[in-house]
Amino acid sequence: MTTTYIVDKDGNQIDASTATVPSDRHFRGAWSLSGSVISEDMTKAKEIFKDKIREVRAPLLDAEDVIYMKALEADDADAKAASVTKKNALRDAPADSAINSASNITALKAAWDTDVLGDSPYA
Repeated sequence: MTTTYIVDKDGNQIDASTATVPSDRHFRGAWSLSGSVISEDMTKAKEIFKDKIREVRAPLLDAEDVIYMKALEADDADAKAASVTKKNALRDAPADSAINSASNITALKAAWDTDVLGDSPYA
């Protein structure tokens, strides 16, 4: 019989059959092992969350660049201002205070700003 091991973010491993594992696997890269209990390291989970924001916002920023260029060509000041506002919100998304103040995974997942980033990958 083959034993399956779970490895945490620091390289520690444990027999999977003896571990208490979080039900949410979105932040698996932030798992920390303490005896046979696996929990999420919130500092690492927040970094994973911010990286996901950066991944999602890249094509949104590209699309907004196109919108801005069209507004520039049309000399539409309102459309340019709206585009700049949207791009600033996208750039600021990883620094949202809700991310830094999240004390658990549920609060962290709730910090996803659907108005700026669209549907949450954590739903």
